[in-house]
Amino acid sequence: MPDCTVQGELFGSVGRRRIEVGFDGGDVTSDAGLLLIRKADEQIGLLNRVASKLPDPRAPERIEHSVVELLRQRVYGLVQGYEDLNDHDRLRHDLALQTALGKVTPAASSPTLCRFEQRADRALAGAIHEVILDRFIASFTAPPEELVLDFDATDDPVHGAQEGRFFHGYYDTYCFLPLYVFCGEQLLVSYLRPANIDAAKQAGAILKGLVQRLRAVWPSVRIVFRGDSGFCRRRILSWCERHGVGYIVGLARNQRIERMAAWWMESAMEAYALTGEGIRCFGELWYRAGTWAQPRRVIVKAEITKTAKANPRFVVTNLTGDLRERYESDYCARGEMENRIKECQLGLFADRTSCHRWWPNQFRMLIASLGYVLMQHLRCVALAGTELATAQAGTIRAKLLKVGAVIVRNTRRIRFYVASAFPLRHLFLAAAHGLNSG
Repeated sequence: MPDCTVQGELFGSVGRRRIEVGFDGGDVTSDAGLLLIRKADEQIGLLNRVASKLPDPRAPERIEHSVVELLRQRVYGLVQGYEDLNDHDRLRHDLALQTALGKVTPAASSPTLCRFEQRADRALAGAIHEVILDRFIASFTAPPEELVLDFDATDDPVHGAQEGRFFHGYYDTYCFLPLYVFCGEQLLVSYLRPANIDAAKQAGAILKGLVQRLRAVWPSVRIVFRGDSGFCRRRILSWCERHGVGYIVGLARNQRIERMAAWWMESAMEAYALTGEGIRCFGELWYRAGTWAQPRRVIVKAEITKTAKANPRFVVTNLTGDLRERYESDYCARGEMENRIKECQLGLFADRTSCHRWWPNQFRMLIASLGYVLMQHLRCVALAGTELATAQAGTIRAKLLKVGAVIVRNTRRIRFYVASAFPLRHLFLAAAHGLNSG
């Protein structure tokens, strides 16, 4: 297709006025919301701290783009929806991005960013996780009484011959099997793993490291480990018991435990027969799996659905209290973590692990995680009490960050001319004020 400046025959007309589209408008951006992301980053100093951990083997006299600029360019690009490196070949000339990076010259090209990613290694991944955890700790103004650590694994499909990719029977595809840890809506760990392992592989070591770090800061904090049945492993449960960590973990169904819970299921079925409505009741039993050293408390959810289908569920826990509350309020709350994983994987493109080498792919996942941390700070500080206080990253991007503007830059100022009809002007300004006063 010819690269014409003006397209005058594609969109018809309005009355006698012909509609023309030109790509010669000059310094116009669709990303004026980058100013909010830049402010959020400055407020918590996230990417500056990460950049200080990154090695830079380049000759100082030949450096055109600093490490922090390269890091910000990649993270800001993901936040704005530009998941591919080659997007930056044009994006580098966007004045909104240059302003967010603190530059008045073009940003880095895709080959420069690619070389930047290829320098990643194991030590770098550990250093970035330390910064993310430090940021989590700093987000509290007072010591918390309790922290619930949610662990979950997900699939990251791959379409090449990347290092560490294997076929996974459950997901029926070649993929990685990353492990995420969240505390509420805050991200603590995003750890890339090969797919030929158990879902709980390395979860125990990560839990141990997190507990040690958090208790070093808050010695009296109660910590609860929460996960689905994929994390019901003898060593993890035993470690929690030895170190005073609570746990509430799904327990996979088997014939033995279903026989033990038969009384509650029969009672639920009798209640269903009387009412014809779905019924759910709870009980508890002490169950010892073949590899366990002692019996453990298991909460039984005996449920008959509206369609008369039996739906028993089992949760092993060392927490006391009302059975229904423990199951519905405590265990089922882990489902919210899946929304956070979707934000990272889909909203911030943590699944763009297309590098051949392993550690650059882990680095890409962590870059997306840094974007999530910035978006979470924006959500909690700048958007608290607004209509976007609980919105996902994609919604915040579409409504508040992808904002069109004409940019005029001269020797005295950089001015963003946003459309007078922008419907969320009040929200944009409220966010900016929130970041300045936070």
